[in-house]
Amino acid sequence: MNEAKVTDLDYINFLVASPLVFSCTEAARVQPATPRRAAHDALTRLLHRFDPDPSPLWDEANQHVSLHDGLLIVDDTTLDKPYAQHIELVHRHWSGKHHRMVAGINLVTLLWSDGTHAIPCDYRLYDKPVDGVTKNAHFRDMLATAKQRGFEPRLVAFDSWYSSLENLKTIRSLGWHWLTRLKKNRQVTQTAVAIGHLRRVRSRHWERWCI
Repeated sequence: MNEAKVTDLDYINFLVASPLVFSCTEAARVQPATPRRAAHDALTRLLHRFDPDPSPLWDEANQHVSLHDGLLIVDDTTLDKPYAQHIELVHRHWSGKHHRMVAGINLVTLLWSDGTHAIPCDYRLYDKPVDGVTKNAHFRDMLATAKQRGFEPRLVAFDSWYSSLENLKTIRSLGWHWLTRLKKNRQVTQTAVAIGHLRRVRSRHWERWCI
């Protein structure tokens, strides 16, 4: 088997240096003029050889986070693909940017933050029509992985999409606290016997009232 002309590091360096265009054709165009200059087909084959794996991301992030402080933040974003017809991972998602359903690739990300820096530590690609895994399942899986890695955050923060009872109980089972938004019609147990709508919450961590 012939030695590959490009490596994953070559493509990463291209992504870092390229401000606008990220295609394999563009990556091949800007390769150094050497006898072993890679064509775009070599870059395409490189990408097809690699399955999405968040482990290298954690290897880089590990040295920049404090396991026993800061916040863990879970959120997802949609990479717009409005003209995609037959691209893998492209599905219909709600876009907070466009405030409507759009075609795109959805990425669920786990960040660590100390209030100043935000370090991505884990991610999952949403592909439920193929693998059957929901965003909420990705949410719980990433938090379980974070626990295994030794994280003990002050809070886990996320938006109302992930505020299901199962997710909240998962966080509690990990021994952590959470901060999120709840739908206005959501009912919670405020005392041992009373269930009602939540109006305000006292945060023991931030020591202020949240309305």
